[in-house]
Amino acid sequence: MSLFHTLPIFLCIIFFTSTTTSTTLPPSSPSFPSGLSYHIDCGSPTNSTDQFNTTWLSDRYFSGGATGIVSEPLRFRHGHEKTLRFFPISSGKKNCYTIPNLPPSRYLLRTFVVYDNYDGRSHPPSFDVAIAATVVFSWRSPWPQSLARDGAYADLFATITASSEALICFYSFATDPPVVSSIELFAADPASYDAAAIGKNDSVLVNYGRLSCGSKQWGPGFSNDSDRFGRSWQSDSDFRTGRSKVRAMSTRSRISGTEQKPNYFPEKLYQTAATAEEGGGVLEYELSVDAKLDYLVWLHFAEIEERVRRVGERVFDVYINDDNLTRVDIYKQVGGFAAFTWHHTVKNLSSSVLSVKLVGVVGAPLICGIENYALVPSDPSTVPEQVVAMKALKDSLRVPERMGWNGDPCAPTNWDAWEGVTCRTSKNNTALVISQM
Repeated sequence: MSLFHTLPIFLCIIFFTSTTTSTTLPPSSPSFPSGLSYHIDCGSPTNSTDQFNTTWLSDRYFSGGATGIVSEPLRFRHGHEKTLRFFPISSGKKNCYTIPNLPPSRYLLRTFVVYDNYDGRSHPPSFDVAIAATVVFSWRSPWPQSLARDGAYADLFATITASSEALICFYSFATDPPVVSSIELFAADPASYDAAAIGKNDSVLVNYGRLSCGSKQWGPGFSNDSDRFGRSWQSDSDFRTGRSKVRAMSTRSRISGTEQKPNYFPEKLYQTAATAEEGGGVLEYELSVDAKLDYLVWLHFAEIEERVRRVGERVFDVYINDDNLTRVDIYKQVGGFAAFTWHHTVKNLSSSVLSVKLVGVVGAPLICGIENYALVPSDPSTVPEQVVAMKALKDSLRVPERMGWNGDPCAPTNWDAWEGVTCRTSKNNTALVISQM
């Protein structure tokens, strides 16, 4: 299965996944980070357990639509990749999954989307996907052929507040029916990824690349590789650029400082690394991004080479988009066989490429992992009291599906509000209010 694609508009994401074990029904009092998880097999009428002992729930929590099966199911290894739910225009332009009974926290949301000509029309659809009130993924036709046939995993970190539900909505353009094959939700530590500094309620962290350097140990496609947050990692080999020769290294030694709050970065990540050949050298990477967004870049290091035993034996500079941002001496920071992370926010990126370059000062540079997240600003939602009232009105009037009265009546603001409903921003610009019906 193809691992990484660039979609025509707004979304450049990492396409592969791993999983953790879940129970059929999530516990009511989860212990972080991985005590609570949902795995929904969209389009499937029954629960199932896959080869990794993960229980997939039958399709549920949706507002409408119909079920389908990919045209060539034997090409897909996993059951949740073969079935799908699609939302024809008769279901309205906006349809949602509403996952209930969630304690307020940060969550990783992962979706798998595939077309594979399930409807025989040879026309992949154009649609948007939103978490709560914020548009996070935009799919635009025509999809690359490999993407349409093989599908794509996409994930993000978002904070769910006192509403206690995850609202995942799909919006159709023209008459195209949105499609989704699986939805997964994993509880994460509320303080993860420097949430206090970046504003955990102000941004959604959309994954634009999560790389394990110097190894293909995580494997392609869907697997049971262990990451307590449900994160998935792929080899860095497709993203290396430059002329320096790259050497992979690995160790079986324990790495201290891993599997710890708040990020629970896996020890396995730090047991492999990519380094340039001797004589200084340069390591270079390029990730495709969308311009005019901020990006949170997280770099992972561990000194796993036995011969480096003191401060100053490996020193290198870190450049992001040609800006020299810091000088790293891993041994000076944490010693040998210990995890060290460094992160930086790139503001209002004007390019469609984000480059990471490590330049040797003493010895050769070394890196274990790279993560890149778009900081997508959270949009306001309709005031909760009006949402409750409008849902009650919908039920009492038996509003037909085609009117699309699903999810938030007013949000996202770049979609149409519920048919017949007019909204405006509140006086303090923190919420949306219904002004006319």
